[in-house]
Amino acid sequence: MPYVFDLWALPHQRPPKGDWRSWVILGGRGAGKTRAGAEWVRALAEGATPLSPGRARRIALVGETYDQVRDVMVQGDSGILACTPADRKPTWKATERRLIWPNGATAQAFSAHDPEALRGPQFDAAWADELAKWKRGQDSWDMLQFALRLGEDPRVCVTTTPRNVGVLRQLLASPSTVQTHAATEANRANLAASFLSEVRSRYAGSRLGRQELDGVLLQDIDGALWSNAALVAAQLREMPPLDRVIVAVDPAVSAGKGSDACGIIVVGAELQGPPQDWCAYVLADCTVQGAQPLEWARAVMEAANRYQADRVVAEVNQGGALVESLLRQIDPMVPFRARHASRGKAARAEPVAALYEQGRVRHAPGLGALEDQMCQMTPRGFLGQGSPDRLDALVWAVDELLLRPVNLQKMPRVRML
Repeated sequence: MPYVFDLWALPHQRPPKGDWRSWVILGGRGAGKTRAGAEWVRALAEGATPLSPGRARRIALVGETYDQVRDVMVQGDSGILACTPADRKPTWKATERRLIWPNGATAQAFSAHDPEALRGPQFDAAWADELAKWKRGQDSWDMLQFALRLGEDPRVCVTTTPRNVGVLRQLLASPSTVQTHAATEANRANLAASFLSEVRSRYAGSRLGRQELDGVLLQDIDGALWSNAALVAAQLREMPPLDRVIVAVDPAVSAGKGSDACGIIVVGAELQGPPQDWCAYVLADCTVQGAQPLEWARAVMEAANRYQADRVVAEVNQGGALVESLLRQIDPMVPFRARHASRGKAARAEPVAALYEQGRVRHAPGLGALEDQMCQMTPRGFLGQGSPDRLDALVWAVDELLLRPVNLQKMPRVRML
């Protein structure tokens, strides 16, 4: 029973039906991608009996390095040897970097660091593991395509954690590509509970977590003010003592299904030394979607109370005095500052993006939705769907904490006569 994979395979581990050239399995860490690739190779190489021929006779195994092909794809805990029953188990010939099945089928190992090694051999199937990690990904992938020229229907299975690299984007965009997808949680029955608990607590909700745990391909936009790599670098697990905390609000102008969200972002600051050395820490995203004005006002005040905020800052270009009036209905003594936008969203965001480049703004875990909007803001404007409500609130918060004090220092003093 353990070797009859069709009986207990997860949905994302089953080959899709239909006419396709490449099957891409996108998944988080530990989602069962390697097992799916190994079982797919088994299904092609093995016949009805140990000595009868299978559908594929010559298979390419391509990993980032030869060592990773051997240690993960062939000899790993979920590799080909571990998945195969004794009477059908292939023999690994290390000097030839080749697996040989009892029925004569072979699988040859290749390193993506050496794409030229794929020039010459020919195959009727291939398994490519962690394509998004390959240093010479496009060259190796191209050479592999030329080598897949045997049999009636040569195919390739790609198992990878998604990364925003060109070779993977182009592969997924091809009409001959099909894909299945699963998060790490899908394979929780085969993972240590302590592992899941730890990675959830550390990375759930962050962009790194969405990529490595949820298996989501996060795409950067050319010329965006923030990149995925920069926001991963800005992650900070433990916050230092904060001297000031504010809640910034980008009010929603409408309510109900399909309306813009009310951006509510909590940011603290460490105010030691001159203003040029101050640092901001994004603590929480309390944004609400489709709420009535009094509902989002309550959400603002709940965030202010929870984080013991010193002030609430809100853009009032569209709401005017209504924003302050709503907040004071809930707490008449709330410290409030109205901010008026005189420039466009992108122009306001650029100085804040510069602070990120200086390493002066850090993020708590769990800000994935906010970070998605950040990676879609360019000098030309916001290229995502809807309005960047979360980002607008973030910009007002960081501006209030780090940029406004410096700008006030630069204002000319008026001499009283």
